[in-house]
Amino acid sequence: MLEKNQCYEAEITDITAEGNGVCKINGFAVFVPDTAPGDIIKLKIVKVLKNYAFGIINEIILPSPFRIDSDCNVSGKCGGCIFRHISYEEECLIKDNIVKNAFRRIGGLDPEFDSFIASDKISRYRNKAQFPLAEIDGKAVCGFYAPRSHRVIPVHDCALQPEIFSEITACILDYINSHKISVYNEASNSGMMRHIYLRKGEHSGEIMVCFVVRKNISRELMPLCQRLQDKFSDIKSLVMNINPDKTNVILGKICITLAGNDCIKDIMCGNLISVSPLSFYQVNTTQAERLYNKAREYVQPDSCLCIADLFCGAGTIGLSMADSNAHIIGIEIVSQAVENAIENARNNNILNADFYCGDAGDVFSELNISGISPDVVLIDPPRKGCSADTLNVIANSAPRKIVMISCNPATAARDAKWLCNQGFSVNKVCGADLFPRTGHVECVVLMSRKK
Repeated sequence: MLEKNQCYEAEITDITAEGNGVCKINGFAVFVPDTAPGDIIKLKIVKVLKNYAFGIINEIILPSPFRIDSDCNVSGKCGGCIFRHISYEEECLIKDNIVKNAFRRIGGLDPEFDSFIASDKISRYRNKAQFPLAEIDGKAVCGFYAPRSHRVIPVHDCALQPEIFSEITACILDYINSHKISVYNEASNSGMMRHIYLRKGEHSGEIMVCFVVRKNISRELMPLCQRLQDKFSDIKSLVMNINPDKTNVILGKICITLAGNDCIKDIMCGNLISVSPLSFYQVNTTQAERLYNKAREYVQPDSCLCIADLFCGAGTIGLSMADSNAHIIGIEIVSQAVENAIENARNNNILNADFYCGDAGDVFSELNISGISPDVVLIDPPRKGCSADTLNVIANSAPRKIVMISCNPATAARDAKWLCNQGFSVNKVCGADLFPRTGHVECVVLMSRKK
């Protein structure tokens, strides 16, 4: 049994999905953050549980050949880039193993694994940022929450975001501070400005600025909107989102356009796409296009009569396959996203796509009852995966194929295992890195109905 506060020497042999290094001491698993595979370290035990323990680095005796210097001075504080001290080649191997281990260990499955899709760009790739606001030393600041807390770490320029985002946030903070606009205090549920939310079209360059506020303060924000439009010509949409609730959820349900357009435009897989504040849109456009191309390879839309696209968001995945003769049916619970999807189909002269608003399982069940039976069900669920009801409806519709895109390999493997028990088999899985330097990894899963 290990003892708290005792020091040991060990070699890091693996990395978890949370970014913690793994070593064994007297047969006991110890998890150590900020390490790399191959590090030989002296560590201090800080927490001991029944079957494992946590430690921190006291000294790096011999650094791993995969260890590099972080190029961000706040990466150790904000906790977003858990792989910034590891070479990108090694990061891709780690993420590929995370996907494979999820399906082998959680799912008990052994599919064919396609080559991992690495990213050509590992900095400045995000098209979206949500910065919480806080008051520090009497001044409004924005940044990111420290790990496992709601303490804001001020960040002036995040290496994952476009550089113009830092210029825009600096302008907004200067206005907030000079005009004494209060920022949100979570403990007392007081103050006005909660988040600064930015989006940028990768191909179009159009920028959306969304102010997340506790109450309607449009009068106070209008001069700021004018200042931003005068300074940044790429800003095409300025929106106020009202979230009065004491909640961890960033966005409220009400959006009011203060200046410019309701949406920004971008290109995804050759289609013109409208993106609103509440629409889901992949944050790494270039990698998302590669991900969707892999999904298309699995779906083979030219061989389909009907494709059901569940959790379709603004319709980007389904619409990327609409150049086939297949009938695309998209289902999404966020009404504004459905409006965007309908607009996207219209703007691209796509006539073989229909979109429905509602719970994926409920709407799909109603469509099944009405006689719509898709050849392929395409699903892109949230991190928590599919609900039991949704999985039941998918299984009962008996499609020829199921193609799942997931941002959480663990829940993807869990759901795939359940579907295997309902008459499907997992044929292929492909990991993809849409979030370089962070702990997130995507995967695409091809399943087919057993004969």
